[in-house]
Amino acid sequence: MLSYHIFKAISWLACLLPRFVCEAAGTALGNLAWQVVPEKRKAMAMNQVQQCLQVDEREAERIVKASTVRFGPMIFEVLRFPLIKQRIADYVRIDGLEKLQQCLNDGKGAIIATAHSGNWELMGGAFAMAGIPLVGVAMKQKSSGADRFINEYRTMIGMHITYKTGVREMFDMLKKGWVIGLLMDQDTNRHDGIILDFFGQATNCTPGAASMARFQDVPIVTAFMHRDEQGNHTLFVDGPFHVEKTKDKRADVRKTTQLLTHAIEAHVRKYPEEWFWLHDRWKSVREE
Repeated sequence: MLSYHIFKAISWLACLLPRFVCEAAGTALGNLAWQVVPEKRKAMAMNQVQQCLQVDEREAERIVKASTVRFGPMIFEVLRFPLIKQRIADYVRIDGLEKLQQCLNDGKGAIIATAHSGNWELMGGAFAMAGIPLVGVAMKQKSSGADRFINEYRTMIGMHITYKTGVREMFDMLKKGWVIGLLMDQDTNRHDGIILDFFGQATNCTPGAASMARFQDVPIVTAFMHRDEQGNHTLFVDGPFHVEKTKDKRADVRKTTQLLTHAIEAHVRKYPEEWFWLHDRWKSVREE
């Protein structure tokens, strides 16, 4: 658990330092990370940008680099959760929170469909600190120390955490009126995914949000974070969206998943530097 104590020590230091110092340190860390990204991975990401946004090579490189460097400040924001939770309004403004609150007035839960854009860790905290009973669905880290640290900080800022394997727990929490946050913009295996349109390309998409919402008869909202040049965040909430319940379950799920996928695309087009381009989004389709 040495890594856990190292993260705690760095977090303690980050909370002592002024915000602008942490911003500078985060940017420096991000630039260092960019230097060690393999050239093959950079080329893959740039190719994705060019295919999706129809930009030249120079602009594609700028976008991919900015997308990578932003992880530095994002990490420092997570390290500063003990401080941020005391004044979350200084960091995040939520546009459309009432749309999600309205969903919960019926006494049932809801699903948040989101993406790896902006600081999605801080997004969960912003919702939780605003009074939303949020379940964050996490992937277990390879390092037990890192896993313990990140989950401790997620719960510190108000989230309830379950792993991707805890599907039964998610359904139980939905029945109790909780909100499930699902990241749905990464490639999944072909067995679990469905092929839809994303940036005009056949793309393997995860249908989990629509499938779960249809089964539990709960609404879905989309939520995306944007970080401005001053380091302040706006959390955009839209919806609610309801999954139709016809005799054709697969068609119902497919229709809603396409709607959500287009919402992700629209946000990425607006703020391309904030999406995770280093992820090989079309890997399973290409291999097939």
